Amino acid sequence: MVEEAMKRYRVVYERDESGWWVASVRGVRGCHTQGRTVDEARRRIREALELFVDDARRASIVDDVKLPSAATRAIRAYATLRKKADEEDRRAARAARHAVRVLRRGRLRMSARDAARLLGLSHQRVHQLTEAESEKP
Repeated sequence: MVEEAMKRYRVVYERDESGWWVASVRGVRGCHTQGRTVDEARRRIREALELFVDDARRASIVDDVKLPSAATRAIRAYATLRKKADEEDRRAARAARHAVRVLRRGRLRMSARDAARLLGLSHQRVHQLTEAESEKP
């Protein structure tokens, strides 16, 4: 059986002068709605789309929220910093696993509580990291 490709509709959300969000489906003339929030407009646009096309329930909706350039720049800056922070979090997690391994094994054989105090972690977290290390092949 050949699966039917899911239709995608691009929906543009724009704030009107009264503060409502107007949602319009590109390529479907006359298909629009509004909501006090983007989420409300998003829920309503699928209902509106059902009045125009048969596959609205199965369709994929791609959101395009139009924002002032300052807001777009702020979102982009946040996303860039969030990505860097996630990378640093992964590096810190690797470093924590390594530090726990060094402190708890070998000559030192420190307790979880002592290792935790030195690393600024809870002893429960040190136990988790120790267990994770012992489960590795």
